[in-house]
Order: sequence, then C-alpha cells, then structure tokens
Amino acid sequence: MSQPIIRIDNIVKRYGPLTVLDGLSMEVMPGEKLALIGPSGSGKTTILRILMTLETISDGFIQVDGEQLYHMKKAGNLVPADERHLHKMREKIGMVFQHFNLFPHKCVLDNVTLAPMLTKGMARAQAEKRAMELLDMVGLADKAKSMPAQLSGGQKQRVAIARALALSPKIMLFDEVTSALDPELVEEVLNVMRKLASETDMTMLLVTHEMGFAHDFADRVLFFDRGKIVEEGKPEDIFRHPKQERTQTFLRKIIAAGHRV
Repeated sequence: MSQPIIRIDNIVKRYGPLTVLDGLSMEVMPGEKLALIGPSGSGKTTILRILMTLETISDGFIQVDGEQLYHMKKAGNLVPADERHLHKMREKIGMVFQHFNLFPHKCVLDNVTLAPMLTKGMARAQAEKRAMELLDMVGLADKAKSMPAQLSGGQKQRVAIARALALSPKIMLFDEVTSALDPELVEEVLNVMRKLASETDMTMLLVTHEMGFAHDFADRVLFFDRGKIVEEGKPEDIFRHPKQERTQTFLRKIIAAGHRV
C-alpha cells in the first residue's frame, strides 16, 4: 500500500474562544478525489486554507507528501516550520478560490505565467508555452491577451484553475469554485474539473454544495458538521444510504432546495 499524501493528525483550530476544528484526523491517498460536504461553518473551507498555509493550526500535526507541513526537523527535534519550509511545502499544493482572485491589471496570459516565473525562476518563453497549453486545456487559449474584466465569471474561474495548475502541484484544492457563478456558467467550470479528474492522477480535494457533481466526481465523500467528520464513505453510500441522522437531515434539506444528489 502506498502512503497517504495527506495525513491530518488530531488538529485543532481556534479563533479566540471559538473552536472550528476539534481533534480532526483524516488521510487522503495519492490520486484520490475527495469531496467535503456539510453545512456552512462546519470547517470544510478551514481545512483547505490550513493545507494551503493561509491559516495556521492551534494544535496537532499535518503531513503532506511525507513531510511535516507546519513543523520541521532541527537538531533531531520537531520545531515550528520557518517561512522557507512553508514556501517549499506550498509548491506541492494549488488552490482555486470561490472568487477567482485574478490580478485585474494583468492579462490572462500574465496571470497564469506570473507564479512560475517568480517562484520557480522559469524563463518567460517556457512559462508562456506552459500557460498556453493550460489555457487550451480549459478552453480559453483565444482569451490569452484579454483582461479579467472582459471575461465572464465562468471564464475567470477557468483561468484561475489554469493558474493554479501552472505550478504543477501534486494536490489541488477547490473551495466552492462555482458558488459565485451564475447557474448557466457553472457547468463549464465543472466540465474542466471532470477533465482534470479523469485525465490526471492529481490528488484533488473539493468543497462544494453541488451534490450531483460531488457524487460523480469523488472517490470518497466526507460529511462535516461542527468541525468533525460525521460520516464518510463512497458517494453512492453517502448520498443514497447515509447512516447518520445528521447526514440524512442535511441531504433532505439540500434536495428540498432543488439540488440534484
């Protein structure tokens, strides 16, 4: 058996008196496609932000690709990671956010090439060749010279996916990537993610309220509530035969709101 590419061991995340994650442990295998579902405020996005080192942890340990994320070895002891270690670990992970976060003053091509040139010292010609390949993959090669303001929400999100892929991460995190889009633009973004899932062996973690997509996309689904994993299993088991009452209640509400499961 291969080792987990992500191992979260008893982590705690507090904001002052509020505990958002309380002794959470989970593992993700290389190449696994994982969907994190649950009510707002249940800790799903916090997990992604912690993996991306946008938030720190209050307690516990996280391993990514066999290395500690928030700790490092020094004189034989584990000590808190310094910025250099965090920077190295960040290169293993890409993240696509709910609100695109593109640089508004840079064209599409520059948005995708900037990080490889700055963080990996990639030559412009090489970065642009890779960027055009990725823009072609997300169906936007013809928009390379467009500015973000000229794009639809779905196109912006597809550029954001290409930008995250430009650093060749081993792990991709998707945080509610369709929730800010008009309904008719959702499918074009989901299609890119379907393509990624089927054509690459990249490990992917998805936080979503698109239950139908989670069902089709994921190898495994984790249902969160109040910072804990209430239930986990194959999509068919979670969506068709949930065991926990809390999961059943959540899915009933989702279906009542008109979402496909």
